[in-house]
Formats: sequence, C-alpha cells, structure tokens
Amino acid sequence: MEPVRVTSSQSKKIAVLGAGANGASIGADLTRAGLDVVLIDQWPAHVEAMRAHGARIEMPDETLTVPVRAHHLCDVCTFREPFDIVLLVTKAYDTRWSCQLIEPYLKADGLVAGVQNGMTADTIAEVVGPRRTIGCVIEISSMMFDPGVVQRHSPPPRSWFAVGAVAPEAKGREGEVADLLRRVGTVEIVDDIRAAKWMKLVSNATTLVTTAILGMPMIEAARVPGMRELMLRSGQEALDAGALQGHPVLPIFGLTESDVRQTNRLVEVLLDTLLAGFVLPHTKTTVLQDWMKGRHSEVDDLNGLVVAAHARHGGAAPVNAAVVELARRIERGDLAPGPQNIDLLRSLAGG
Repeated sequence: MEPVRVTSSQSKKIAVLGAGANGASIGADLTRAGLDVVLIDQWPAHVEAMRAHGARIEMPDETLTVPVRAHHLCDVCTFREPFDIVLLVTKAYDTRWSCQLIEPYLKADGLVAGVQNGMTADTIAEVVGPRRTIGCVIEISSMMFDPGVVQRHSPPPRSWFAVGAVAPEAKGREGEVADLLRRVGTVEIVDDIRAAKWMKLVSNATTLVTTAILGMPMIEAARVPGMRELMLRSGQEALDAGALQGHPVLPIFGLTESDVRQTNRLVEVLLDTLLAGFVLPHTKTTVLQDWMKGRHSEVDDLNGLVVAAHARHGGAAPVNAAVVELARRIERGDLAPGPQNIDLLRSLAGG
C-alpha cells in the first residue's frame, strides 16, 4: 500500500450511506487511504460480516480485505459527531428517506453527494438544500451476493465518476467530493451535472433492465440475435428524451467532446465503450442482481423516466415502455427473467 497522502480530506468525517457492492468498494478505498469514514447499510448480515471480517473486495487481479467501520441504519441515532461529506450510494428510489435519515447528522456546511444512478440530485437538494448538494455520475461494475464480499469487476483504474454542483450556492465545492472519489477511480468535474447524469441514464436505459430481462450477463445478452438492436433503440429513445428536456449531449466514461459530437451513432459508442472498458463477460447488471435477490429494481427511475419524458411532450418511447412493462411483470412474479423474453420484448416494442 502506498503511503497516505496528507490532504484536506484527512480531517473530514465521511459517511458512505448505502454500503452495497459499490458503496462497500468506495468505503474500502477511502479507508485504505487513511480517511475517517464509516459505512452504513440496511442489510444486517452484510454489516455484521464487515464488522467481523472486514470488507472483502475481489478484483480481477487482486483481492483485498479491508477492516472498515460498519454500521446498521439503526446505529445512526447514536452518532455524536456530524459528517462533513456523505456519499449517498443507495438505490435511486431510496434517496429521499435516506437523506432525511442522515440530514440531522450533516454539518451546516456539509455536503451530500448522490453517487447513484437516476436523476436523484434534485431530490437530495429538496431535503438537505441546494448549497449542500453535489450530483455525481458513477460507473463501477460490481456484484455482491454474499455478505461482506464484493466482486468488483472494474478496479480503480477502470472506474469513472463525474461530479458537479446542482446550484450556484455549491459551485466551487465540487473538488471536495472529487478529492475523495479520486481514491476510487478517475473523476471529472462538470458544469452541467444534470446533463451528465442524463447521459448516464441513456447508457442505463440501453443496458441495465433490457439485458436483465433476458436473465443473462450484460455482454452475453447483447449477443442474442436481435437484442443489440433493441438495446440501441431503447438508448436512442432516452437520448431523444434528454433533448426534449433541454439536456445537451456531454461526454461520459472518459470519452471526449469530439467522440460525442462527431457521430450519429452516439448510443452505440456509449454501449461499446461500456462493454469494452467497464464490465467482464460474467458481469450481471445491478437490476438482474436485484431480481435474483427478490428485490425491486430501479426501472421506474431509469426507463420509466424516459417514458414519462416523452409523454410530457406528447410522444412515446415504445421500447422503454416495453422494458418497464416486462420489468413490472417480473417483479410481480408473473414472468421469470430468461432469453425467451426477447420475443415478448420485441413484440411489445413494436418490432
């Protein structure tokens, strides 16, 4: 392990709220950097496993076991010192109550960074205030099925973040969060975090729920005949929805301005960049992992937002609507994820 760098981050009190696969990876990296960080999660067995054995982070070329300070949600009421920075790494649909839980323990000049999928930044701002809110785009590929054990498929050199303030009152403070996340991966500071988060939603609409419906790892599902076309159509509908809302096209995943401006195949570029640089052949999306665990997915905060955006402008997003419908059937128990679902998906999507 390299010597700890003494920076302004060393004196900050940090919480990672939502210490699942991504959150535990982030918390372990910050702990290894010598920072004052606690991990908070709602899975009791996972918290107890990390307390007993540390967080085990299994990466392609290295496995680390990092002693961490892990807490249950019910422990929050026992905290005595407020946090300077809270990294919120929960599911998008858990954003509001998670912020309400932690807000009393956030310093008056503290920050909450929504290190999440979906368009959660404004929800955070509604709870803790715009001046204490930083939006964030995250791209870490990881899985977790056993308490305390994370399979991280994108180690720090292959993990990527973008951070940005949601309001003028927080401008200039993005670097405080970026400084932390640089211990975890590559970080870019962006001026329009909402647009950057929508670009990530375009990628998510292309991949997360669509491939999960087939019950396969992402790369394997994309190779099923006809599936790549459906994925690209879903992503294009999301890109078009961003334009309807006035979001400019921004580069993510380390792409450049020229990469996204000089192509009419932007969704395909995003897909190929993701598959080549951030996932492994056996990587299952977070949505498929949720379904394997019997959990609700973020479909309403991803593909559902695309459908809603088109509807507000008098249009339709047939592929995303089909994805939402099948996801809801799966979560009701009426349908099982599997490759046979491609015919139903194609039918509902209109071809």
